[in-house]
Amino acid sequence: MRTSPLARTLTALTVACAALTVMPVAASAFPAVTQAPAKHKMKVQAKPAKTKIKKQEKTQIKGRIDDTARSASDTAETLIVQELQAGVWVDVATDECRPNGAFAIDVSFDVSATLSLRVFHPESTLYAAAYSDVFALVVL
Repeated sequence: MRTSPLARTLTALTVACAALTVMPVAASAFPAVTQAPAKHKMKVQAKPAKTKIKKQEKTQIKGRIDDTARSASDTAETLIVQELQAGVWVDVATDECRPNGAFAIDVSFDVSATLSLRVFHPESTLYAAAYSDVFALVVL
């Protein structure tokens, strides 16, 4: 059965119109993909106020965070002092930095040992996770 060119053209136009009316419905069924903003990198610098302390003596871990987006954020960033125990980083103390990026976190220990410590900044909505260099604290 042969169809005329006019019939074929009308059929093609009908199919095209039907496809155009279905397309917006199909597109709205899938939400638009939005990309999260890139997280800023941060550098954490830290060291103990004293390198040797007695058991249960309080000392401070002092330092600062350096970043390029600090002026864009008014929130206090959480910092965690961590101790290396059997190859695992264990949280020892938590505090927040000042608006200028400086911090001083109080710590004390109940054991006599040479401890390996670092300051960790967990990932936040604005920053990627970061940590300081490892430093030693001798507890006598």
